[in-house]
Amino acid sequence: MRNAFLASPLALGAPVLLALASPVAAQNVGIDVRVDRLEKEMRAVQRKVFPAGAPLEAEITRPAAPAVVPGSPSSTPVADLTARVNALESQLASVTGQVEKNSFKLKQLEEAFNRYKAEQESRAAQVVVPPAVRPADPAPAATRPAAPKPAANGASEERKAAVAGIERPSTGNEADDAYTYGFRLWGAKFYPEAQAQLKSTVDKYGSSPVASKAANLLGRAYLDDGKPALASVAFYENYQKRPKGDRAADSLAYLGEALIQLKKPADACKVYSELEQVYGASLSASLRGMMDKGRARAKCSA
Repeated sequence: MRNAFLASPLALGAPVLLALASPVAAQNVGIDVRVDRLEKEMRAVQRKVFPAGAPLEAEITRPAAPAVVPGSPSSTPVADLTARVNALESQLASVTGQVEKNSFKLKQLEEAFNRYKAEQESRAAQVVVPPAVRPADPAPAATRPAAPKPAANGASEERKAAVAGIERPSTGNEADDAYTYGFRLWGAKFYPEAQAQLKSTVDKYGSSPVASKAANLLGRAYLDDGKPALASVAFYENYQKRPKGDRAADSLAYLGEALIQLKKPADACKVYSELEQVYGASLSASLRGMMDKGRARAKCSA
C-alpha cells in the first residue's frame, strides 16, 4: 500500500508536465511553420530578382536583445527565435516591396518600347544580304565618306559595285566574321545593307557573345540612317535581352539619344537614370560624357 501511495505523485505529475510542455511544443511548431513560409517567400524573391539562378544573400540583422527588467525572467531561446523570425519577416517584406517597385518601372519601359516596335517595325525596309567583323570602337558617322545613294527603284549599279567591294572576312569564326562584315558595311555608310547584315547576325548568333555588339551596331545603323524609332527598339531589346553583354551600357546611352530625337525627353531621362543606376560605376568616360550631354539636352532634373 505504501508503494502504491508513493507512486501516485508521479502519476499525477506526468499530466502536469505534459500540459506545461504543450504550449512550448506548439510555439516551436508555429515558428517552424513561419520559418518554412519565409524560406518559400525568399526563394520566390530570388527567382524574381535573379532569374538566372544567382543566389540572394540576405543580410539579416539580429535584433537587439530586449532590456531585462530586474525581477523578470530572462529571454528564453524560443522568445529569442521568435524575435529573429519577426525581424526576418519585416526585412523580407521590405525586399519584396522594392522588387515590386522595380518590376513596375521595368514594365513601364517595356510597354513604351513595345509600342514603338509595333508602330515602326512594319516600316522597316531591309535589303537581303548573304550572311557572312569586328574592329574596335566605331568612328562617328560624320567622319566616314558618304556611300553612293541607292536608286529610287533599287540599288544602282554603282552602289552594287561599291557594296561588292566591301571585303568579307574569313577567319573561320563565323559569328565574328558576320559581325565584322556588318561593321564594314556600316563604316562605309551602306546603312540599309549594314542593317540587314547585322540583323541577320543577331538572329543567327543571338546566344553568342558577339550578339551584344551586333545588336548595338544595328541600332546605330538605324540611328545614322535617320530612323530613331527603329533604333530605339534595337537598343532597348539589346539591353533587355543581354544586360551583361559588351554593349549593354552603350545601348542604353544611345537609347537616350534616340528618344531625344523622337522628342521624348522625359523617357530619355528615365533611361539615363537606369544607365546610372545599373552601370554607373563601370561607365567609360565617353559614355558618361554622352549621358551628361544627353541629360542636359533633355533637361533632366538632378
